[in-house]
Amino acid sequence: MADEIGTVGVVGLGTMGAGIVEVFARSGLPVTALEIDDAALARGRDTLRASTDRAVRKGKLTAEQAAGILDRITFTTDYAAMAGADLVVEAAPERMAIKHAVFTELDRVCGPHAILATNTSSLSVTEIAHHTTRPHRVVGMHFFNPAPVMKLVEVIGTVVADQDAVDTVVALCRRLGKTPVEVGDRPGFVANYLLLGYLNQAAWLVSDGYVSAADLDDAMRLGAGLPMGPLTLMDLIGIDTIVEILDVIHTYGGASRRHACAPLLRQLAAAGRYGRKSGHGFYRYAKAGSGAPAAPAAGSASAGTEPAPAQPATVAVLDDPAAAAALSAAGVPARELSDVDKSALAGVDLVVVGAGADAATYAALGAATDAVLAVDSATDQITAAGAASGRPGAVVGLHLVGEFAEIARTVGTDDAAVAAARGLAEALGRRSVVVDERAGLVVEALLVPYLNDAIGMLASGYADADGIDHAMTLGCGYPEGPIAAIDRLGPAAVLAAARALYAESGEPSRAPSPLLAQLVAAGRGARG
Repeated sequence: MADEIGTVGVVGLGTMGAGIVEVFARSGLPVTALEIDDAALARGRDTLRASTDRAVRKGKLTAEQAAGILDRITFTTDYAAMAGADLVVEAAPERMAIKHAVFTELDRVCGPHAILATNTSSLSVTEIAHHTTRPHRVVGMHFFNPAPVMKLVEVIGTVVADQDAVDTVVALCRRLGKTPVEVGDRPGFVANYLLLGYLNQAAWLVSDGYVSAADLDDAMRLGAGLPMGPLTLMDLIGIDTIVEILDVIHTYGGASRRHACAPLLRQLAAAGRYGRKSGHGFYRYAKAGSGAPAAPAAGSASAGTEPAPAQPATVAVLDDPAAAAALSAAGVPARELSDVDKSALAGVDLVVVGAGADAATYAALGAATDAVLAVDSATDQITAAGAASGRPGAVVGLHLVGEFAEIARTVGTDDAAVAAARGLAEALGRRSVVVDERAGLVVEALLVPYLNDAIGMLASGYADADGIDHAMTLGCGYPEGPIAAIDRLGPAAVLAAARALYAESGEPSRAPSPLLAQLVAAGRGARG
């Protein structure tokens, strides 16, 4: 059905609009590119030329191919030039009033067969459509930045859109070499809804003073395996943009705290600290637009406030195969125990205890050894373990996650226990952070609600498993989609962590998706 699209138009030649024009022109389609005035048009032309020149320098295009791309583009400031287009994509700023004005003009000049598409990332496509006389021919076509590189396009239908129009745009996306994900009209669609909930929660953790910006970013890079920490990512996107999208999702998407803008984000935006583009966001940058942070700007590293690491001389591991494997891989000798054996614990300075240990086990450990007891868990069981052991000062959390270590203090944990846990993390070659005991600590507190949001989308039928995973891998650059992550971690582990987070917070937005419990009961993964 993409063959129905022979000519296209694009309104708006900012970063996104210019990229969309390039995508169409690269595929061989003639494109009419419109801007508000001659100055904006010149900037858009320069952006396109710079992009194609860069591709030539990198060997991605020949000089002849680049010239052909630019030859297929007609630049204009006159809406009448869009009259013959089969499809027009609006890429104007994310202001509903601006989009209303654009679509009113497009509706006036375009033929009745033309499909009008909006590149909005969060605004209501349905509302935009109803500022035309052809709401059945209006769809969302959400590209990701940079459009010539990113493979994902979210195609958004509405309750009044013709399926023929949606199918035509989906087929066109495939013709362009993109991966379309077809969804309905809801704030944030798939990618922004999932991403912004995660980013906002990260900002809340820093805003609440729970963890510093640098520590949190390291936790998610090293602990969750993400290519970039959430605060660095917000600086890259633009904190002002983050605030705008959060406000739309929060207002029109159910008003959950997951998308209620963290105060720190509003404060940074109000101060003009938008991130890289302004030279100052969560981090300071050497100059505006620079990609290399010079220093943190919001929060400071916590390591200097904690006792210095004190590596334990002798380590034992009780019922924690993953910790034993990590110690072995790092060349740290450790005694592996299957039960509490007082003789085997003689001379041991620290015992790493698996998350499944019960109160009786901690009571036995407390009676059998004076060693530090390091609980390898991100759930809120560390204080209970300390109480059961009878030696709460010697009990500390040491959660080994990915290539990171989260060290959790309780209200009774002694500095010596924290120092020993930091020393072991150092011996393992792991970056660590010391935080107060809280369900999920840092990594699971951010990762699990994101996974729960994704499985909720799947349960509702809003998007299928492939679509959700494609949105996050192809649209956001995640190494793994959330549905695949749930199956890798196991629905039971995700459900247990989600229940702990919900029990602690009581927030309705954190209630575990019923589908998680159903998967656990059925003994199957999200993909069957």
